[in-house]
Amino acid sequence: MTPADLVLTPMGLRFAGRVLPCSIGRGGVVAHKVEGDGGTPAGLHEIVGGFFRPDRLPASAVPAWLTRIGPRDLWSDDVEDPDYNQHVTAPHGYSHEALRRPDPLYDLVLVTDWNWPLAHPGRGSAIFIHEWRAARVPTAGCIALSRSHLLWVAQRIVPGTRLIVPETLAGRGARKARRDLA
Repeated sequence: MTPADLVLTPMGLRFAGRVLPCSIGRGGVVAHKVEGDGGTPAGLHEIVGGFFRPDRLPASAVPAWLTRIGPRDLWSDDVEDPDYNQHVTAPHGYSHEALRRPDPLYDLVLVTDWNWPLAHPGRGSAIFIHEWRAARVPTAGCIALSRSHLLWVAQRIVPGTRLIVPETLAGRGARKARRDLA
């Protein structure tokens, strides 16, 4: 591990000498991720890109390497889709998540390489770092931070930055993991 890594700890997400409160998946940290289990996958993941809502965040507030989210931007979560766990655009005939959401969760999204780019159907999709709904409220498997902390992190990382989710956190139970990460 290096100071440039994002590391999930029982106290929160450690980065650049700080520990930031975060939320994780409702299923806690899991060693064997399955689509829909609500788990945050253990392992070494890289940040491979990201998106932002230009109508909600000025381009000057985010790094230049982030891609603007448009009204047709989606992320496939359908195990039958040949583009499973990929950025796709509407119209799209398979199940998907809209990246342009009515809530602020995806106003800024950092994309990890979990099960990407060569996705194995059923191993999980859309494992992002994004804004939390509220402190301690679990995600569907992502890591979530407050808007101010997410912006602070995004301004200091680049694609290739490592996200480390230690397997030693797996099996702790979602309720205990959420309490520890508050």
